[in-house]
Amino acid sequence: MTEHSTRSSIAPKDALGAYGEGLAAEFLRGQGMVILHRNWRCEVGEIDVVARDGDALVICEVKTRRSVSHGTPLEAVGRRKLGKLRHLALRYVTEQRIGPRVIRFDVVGVIQPWDGPPIVQHVRNV
Repeated sequence: MTEHSTRSSIAPKDALGAYGEGLAAEFLRGQGMVILHRNWRCEVGEIDVVARDGDALVICEVKTRRSVSHGTPLEAVGRRKLGKLRHLALRYVTEQRIGPRVIRFDVVGVIQPWDGPPIVQHVRNV
């Protein structure tokens, strides 16, 4: 299997998500954060972006959409997802053997319309 055929087998939704995560990471860097991990995984799930913002460890969920016809990307992160992120954060700090003073949960929503530039929204402390 060639590299080209592997890339073309990525589902459009997955490609859009990866694109949004890349934009989100660049956005967070632009806000002065240091990206520690992208797509950190364990058997429980995945954290899209782990960053450091001063003394805070930032656990960031990224949601990307083409439109808001089914709600905004930020609305897609509910209580259940936040609970899972809290569990994943505990796993992360345990496995990385770190003890941050503050753990913060952020959400970055990306809207990439079919035409036009992306819109990036960042909410801290969700």
